[in-house]
Amino acid sequence: MIYLLEDDSGIQNFVLYALRSSGFEAEGFETPSAFRRAMSERLPDLLLLDIMLPEEDGISILKKLRASNETHRLPIIMLTAKSTEFDMANGLDSGADDYITKPFGAIELISRINALLRRVGSSDSGSSLTAGDITLIPSRREVLRGEERISLTLKEYELLAALMKSSGRVIPRDELLRSVWGFDFTGESRTLDVHIRTLRAKLGESGNIIETVRGVGYRIGDAND
Repeated sequence: MIYLLEDDSGIQNFVLYALRSSGFEAEGFETPSAFRRAMSERLPDLLLLDIMLPEEDGISILKKLRASNETHRLPIIMLTAKSTEFDMANGLDSGADDYITKPFGAIELISRINALLRRVGSSDSGSSLTAGDITLIPSRREVLRGEERISLTLKEYELLAALMKSSGRVIPRDELLRSVWGFDFTGESRTLDVHIRTLRAKLGESGNIIETVRGVGYRIGDAND
């Protein structure tokens, strides 16, 4: 099930038609209150969220979803007419997994949804990984700092997993963008920097295991080295 929170009826009808024509079960809502009622009855597999909404803006809704244990890893794609780097960074900083600016086509939308859902499915297996006092457990999609669970968005989790799987190796920026955002990613490379910054912040004192190699990319080192 995909939920769409979008107050423009024309865009909502277009998106719902595209989703259902592609085989997805989808439901649309024009107000945050109607969306919250639906969330209390059934959680979706993915949320498409507009920023400019009546009652409450999308960024505020996004932050609340990320703060909830029930929805902190819910895949969320922002749909918005705002397209400046600041707006994109604000959405990603707040926990969005992807960001599509209006107007957009049905093919792009379905491609981005499929890519995100594939990454959700592919990140749930494998052995635990450690770096310093950070432990990543793929089977539970969980990250621990010592005994403390760290709440990460899907993209932050995938980025950390990609770095930890290649611990000690410098991963070029374009390789990280491909592995985490997919080959169809069309955003600016600034997106990677935003996610690295928020990931380091969430890891707290252990954030220094993520090293910047200027002009190349990033790597995971050991905070205890």
